Amino acid sequence: MSAKTVLKGNELTVYLTGEIDHHSARNIREMTDSMIQQSQPRLLRLNFSGVSFMDSSGIGLIMGRYRMMKLYGGDLRVINVPSGLRRIMEMSGLGSLNVLESEVDS
Repeated sequence: MSAKTVLKGNELTVYLTGEIDHHSARNIREMTDSMIQQSQPRLLRLNFSGVSFMDSSGIGLIMGRYRMMKLYGGDLRVINVPSGLRRIMEMSGLGSLNVLESEVDS
């Protein structure tokens, strides 16, 4: 798993690649939280276009960043989710938070 962050103005995008499991989720969480605390973006995008596998740790990663962004007065968007992972996210209840987007990130 690798993650690349891009900060443009008030928007932070995290590009995820590989598999998200317990170990990689912890690393992504620490890196993302640090960036959020430093830059306090209004919008955090988690780009899942490069993610091939995700277990429940990925759901926890998303939920935790959702809560953190709400504490900072910001929003979270989960973008470019492969169809198999999207189904898992929707079944977990993430769909009710209105964070899943179907449009492609430019």
